[in-house]
Amino acid sequence: MAEPKNIWKEISRGYRAYLRLEKHLSANTIDSYMRDLAQFAHFVLRFYDVVPREVTQQMIEHYMSWLYERGREKSSQARSLSGIKSFFNFMLLNEMIETSPAEMVEAPKAGRPLPDTLTVEQIDRLIASIDPATQKGLRDRAILELLYSCGLRVSELCDLKIGDLFFGEGYIRVTGKGDKQRLVPVSDIARDRVQLYLETRRAAGGGDTLFLNNRGSRLTRVMIFTIIRQAALRAGIDKRISPHTFRHSFATHLLEGGANIRQVQELLGHENILTTEIYTHLDSTHLRDTVEEHMRIP
Repeated sequence: MAEPKNIWKEISRGYRAYLRLEKHLSANTIDSYMRDLAQFAHFVLRFYDVVPREVTQQMIEHYMSWLYERGREKSSQARSLSGIKSFFNFMLLNEMIETSPAEMVEAPKAGRPLPDTLTVEQIDRLIASIDPATQKGLRDRAILELLYSCGLRVSELCDLKIGDLFFGEGYIRVTGKGDKQRLVPVSDIARDRVQLYLETRRAAGGGDTLFLNNRGSRLTRVMIFTIIRQAALRAGIDKRISPHTFRHSFATHLLEGGANIRQVQELLGHENILTTEIYTHLDSTHLRDTVEEHMRIP
């Protein structure tokens, strides 16, 4: 019979393939899951020397206590437990075990900080600070409007193709995490700004990629951060703003405007509604008709 360590390695290899081929996770996410699993396996082998199918709920709870005693943040503890549950769910799916020992283990309650947001007035100031007399200005205005009015991740914005624009139908197609696609309504303002940019963009070539740099290549995440930082300086907004700030603002303003959390979850492309629920703790201060200037509430 193989040693417990070798059995852990063998099942871990199958789990990695499962994350890549079945769950379609990114390479970075898979590496994170596997690092957490390797640490858990090392702990189990050190203290109990058992194979994965012999792990018990008490062993997992011991591991969570061990993480706590070493000062791991609650968010890090919760992430580790999530990975452990995913691993044993994989074993369940492949009939290696009959029940998951992690099923009843509770994650630590993490006090998540509320995300930074911008007001509608601040967003207007940011966009107005960009000179629309140049191709770069038209591009940057279109970028900020899409980030906000469609609630895009920065990677989703960089990956947008001209073929993803369905302005006649009133939406864009977004490819999110795990290559999952969703349709997001696009506001008249965002559509008009993108079309103004496209009038100059088509002369620059660049294939089907929507947003290009001045050399005709695809924009990077760093370039988007730079565009936002420069706009904030010009607009006199003294706070740390990132592309995700626009996404947070999109979600917050929708909820304040009357959208329900399920709608916002779908628009953001969150797989788990718990990720979206953080926005329900924010105060309502914006009127629905003000928000609708930038976005359509389905």
